Amino acid sequence: MSAPDLLYSEEEEALRAAVRDLLTDHCDAPGVIARTESDRPHDPELWKALSDGMGLAGLLVPEAQGGQGATHREVAVVVEELGRAVAPVPYLTSAVVATEALLACGSDEAVELLTALASGRTIGALAVALPAGPGAPYKSVRHEGGALHGELTGIADAVAADVLLVPAEDGGLYAVDAGADGVTVTPQVSLDLTRPVATVTLDGAPARLLTPDAAPAVRRALRAGAGLLVSEQLGLADWCLTETVRYLKERKQFNRPVGGFQALKHRLAALWQEVVGTRAAARNAADALAAGSPDADVAVAVAQAYASPVAVHAAEEAVQLHGGIGMTWEHPVHLYLKRAKADSIAYGTAGAHREALAGLVDLQAP
Repeated sequence: MSAPDLLYSEEEEALRAAVRDLLTDHCDAPGVIARTESDRPHDPELWKALSDGMGLAGLLVPEAQGGQGATHREVAVVVEELGRAVAPVPYLTSAVVATEALLACGSDEAVELLTALASGRTIGALAVALPAGPGAPYKSVRHEGGALHGELTGIADAVAADVLLVPAEDGGLYAVDAGADGVTVTPQVSLDLTRPVATVTLDGAPARLLTPDAAPAVRRALRAGAGLLVSEQLGLADWCLTETVRYLKERKQFNRPVGGFQALKHRLAALWQEVVGTRAAARNAADALAAGSPDADVAVAVAQAYASPVAVHAAEEAVQLHGGIGMTWEHPVHLYLKRAKADSIAYGTAGAHREALAGLVDLQAP
């Protein structure tokens, strides 16, 4: 087994620069805040720029199906930059989770959907509640006479999806057009306004079978989601640290920069160490997923168990150290705190990943 490569390649740094430039032009903080106040939380123009303009929606899709044939390492770089901008696009849910589920199916219907998702003109969402982690139980709906019946809650980015991938009680995974008769998507109150969740109600919704065995596909999708969510948490935490340091250098008290006080230096130094550790964990998870390593489950569990508390801590420190401007609606730091809190329960909590890790490495509780 080869050692994991935790460094960014020249190509990955070039990809990062391109994505960051695009986000600088199309995803500024005032625009994101304004969108969260509207009834359309997602940014279709930004999504079009990412998918049509740069082809990023199909990074994980093989070239034969119209994608880029890249690996999880490149996707991790994109997700990291999207996290740094709290970008309101369904990239993680469509280009990662739904795509991974389809890659595990192998049917003609799945291949056709893969091509559609790779273009970015079709957005997919796995109809499994956002808090479900890899290997965790999830709710299914009833399949009867070629149609689906039931209700699923906490489905991330379902309001933006064109196609829903729905697990059924007969063990199959089905594709359902979000606009079909019998399908109702009702927005739920979301803490993270940039990644809304919704209830999906199916009342005789016509369904197309993707695979008769949904469990491996769902598990693969949730594992990739959890593993690459760490990169989003890394980007988020890095933004919080960078902006807080910049602010503390500029703000003065008693005629000296606030950041010059020893107590704040210690807090920032401790946070820097946590962010550096998160970067190592995120790169290890992405590299293990890209290489198909037998240790990928361990790498993902370790990374999620470590990164979730760090991202929340970084956002909380940013709010506190920005002093009186921290929780005003106009400053974007509240978006980062809400995203960090929501991410901490997405695709499994840190506690759930620690429990899974104990089983993976055969570490019995005392």
